[in-house]
Amino acid sequence: MSLWNVEIKNGIAVASYVNPPMNYMTAAGMNELRDLIESWRDPAIRVVILTGGVPNRFITHYSVEELVASARDKALMMNIGRAWLHHHNATLTNLRDLPKPVIAAMSGSTMGGGFETSLSCDIRIAQAGDFRYGLPEVTLGILPGGCGTQRLSRLIGAGRAIDFILRGRICRPEEALSMGIVHEVATDAKARALEIATEMLSLSAVAIAESKRAVYEGVEVHLQGGLEIEGDAFIHTMITDEAVQIMEEYVAQPFEQRVAWLERKRALHHPR
Repeated sequence: MSLWNVEIKNGIAVASYVNPPMNYMTAAGMNELRDLIESWRDPAIRVVILTGGVPNRFITHYSVEELVASARDKALMMNIGRAWLHHHNATLTNLRDLPKPVIAAMSGSTMGGGFETSLSCDIRIAQAGDFRYGLPEVTLGILPGGCGTQRLSRLIGAGRAIDFILRGRICRPEEALSMGIVHEVATDAKARALEIATEMLSLSAVAIAESKRAVYEGVEVHLQGGLEIEGDAFIHTMITDEAVQIMEEYVAQPFEQRVAWLERKRALHHPR
């Protein structure tokens, strides 16, 4: 039975995770996500949205039942634990590295492994309400082992991340926004994600893909190395016919109308 329901319409793939009643992530859910990510490399799919298919839940967290079963067999954990984590982290890295925008419509509470999944998306939209986000693993005697320590520290800085992780903190949507963990808080996270996705459909797929590559590869290296990556990405965009056509359209505008042209160009198809 599938744990992900995927709908594709007008170049936007919306993947809803459905594992009632609690919507816990499981090994089966991660395996299915791994295969879906490969299918989303199809150029016809321009934007991917992940959301929850159970009311008021995104991906609540990884199944602690599965973790307990693994932890009880210490020899097995020592033998296969690293391979299991490698598979898990490779899946989330492949999600992040898709050459197209990936939006997390966080339609309810998400902690632990679910929160780590959202950290592997490009844009995170929180849903307003009495929901919780965070990494409470130390409260359970473990640590965030599915990319949480690494992605959160790169997102908000090591100082704030270590406080968040060592205290097993969970926070409400508005606090997550103030910390820079999410980009927006919306009344309906999925609807807002669809608005943003629709906006992105009008943008250059090459420019988006190369921008993602420049940011994510560049942040892992020193400044000069990052500038080399950025320069290579820039050249890849400059040699496209699409870029020439768009820039020619821009310079054809009277000087006093160019800002308005830019605003129209990026305006949402469905204004909020």
